[in-house]
Amino acid sequence: MKTLALVTTFILCQCVGAVAQQQQQLGSMYQGQMDRLDANTSKTVDRSEYETFMGTAFGSLDKNKDGSLQSDETVQILTIKQFTLTDANHNGRISRSEFMQRVMADFATADHDLDGSLQ
Repeated sequence: MKTLALVTTFILCQCVGAVAQQQQQLGSMYQGQMDRLDANTSKTVDRSEYETFMGTAFGSLDKNKDGSLQSDETVQILTIKQFTLTDANHNGRISRSEFMQRVMADFATADHDLDGSLQ
């Protein structure tokens, strides 16, 4: 869950612009983060919105555009342990598939009421 909030915060700051200053937390995400992710303005972030956003974010994080993330591309958002856990095949790179599996697993963990959305 901490990974979800950390990755989301970093990606929002890097890819979308500054996170809104409002500090009212909703679960593990701030209202400003929720607003950025809530593409259909439903006041929730559903699985498809999050998946779409994170797919785009992967491309932004992949600075050398080689289709994978090396540790130097994720040093600001992942600890070495988190990087290693996300690198499922242990090849020293995080593929798009590995990245998406991790962030979507984190989404599922954060979805406490199992309704497919974060509020």
